[in-house]
Amino acid sequence: MSYRSLKIMAILIPPLLIGGFELIRHHALLHKLSMATGNYLIILLTLAVSYVFSTWLFKVIEEKNQRLATEREMRAIYEERERLAKELHDNIAQTLFLLKVNLKKGKINEANGLVNSIDSHVRQAIYNLRMNPTDMISFPKRVEHWLNEWSTVSGIETKVSIQMVEGYFTPSEEVQLFGIVQEAFTNIRKHSKAKTATLSLHTSNDGWEMSIDDDGIGFSPKDVKFNQYGLMMLKERVHKIDAVIDIHSEGSKGTKIQIKGRGK
Repeated sequence: MSYRSLKIMAILIPPLLIGGFELIRHHALLHKLSMATGNYLIILLTLAVSYVFSTWLFKVIEEKNQRLATEREMRAIYEERERLAKELHDNIAQTLFLLKVNLKKGKINEANGLVNSIDSHVRQAIYNLRMNPTDMISFPKRVEHWLNEWSTVSGIETKVSIQMVEGYFTPSEEVQLFGIVQEAFTNIRKHSKAKTATLSLHTSNDGWEMSIDDDGIGFSPKDVKFNQYGLMMLKERVHKIDAVIDIHSEGSKGTKIQIKGRGK
């Protein structure tokens, strides 16, 4: 039912019912009901009609709003998939070009590294596309499954601790959080030379916090810029979910990424 139809019904139903009762009362029941009794009846009828109609109307509006919210969330998920597809295309195209150059120069080790990079990007894309947005798989399970695959490909041991209430994040927020995890761990694989990486995510009424740590080579404070090591993408994603990010790293002492958001 359209909002226009609801508007017309909201305008017509109450006055027609109440007005119809008044007409019947004055023409057919005038000598059977006293004025006081009729006034009490019209009050009760008005309350009954208002309660029943408003209850039904708000239920319809709530269902429409839920459907619209679901459609918006699904659109956000598919838009994120399109962005990942474009990013995958650009990365693979660039990597293949570098692979061709290295093969011509006989740089076999560099070429092997580029092949592994392509393999990692393809695996990540396959995982993202394999996950149906309508599947009832919890966010923690999706993250754990992806990190298990990431650990197998990268050879880096992972430790995961996720404690969150189901439904704490909206689907679009989960998309951004999942992208943050993927981006951060991709950076770890590419740059950190770490042996172990840790992810923790904890939520509460007061707020939520995500921490991503590695025991890699780290980088000096002067290099902590959001236009390096893929950190610009992290900043953009964090901004989309109205959170703040802090990065702490020292040479040979690993890197720690902390992201904090407000409570729900």
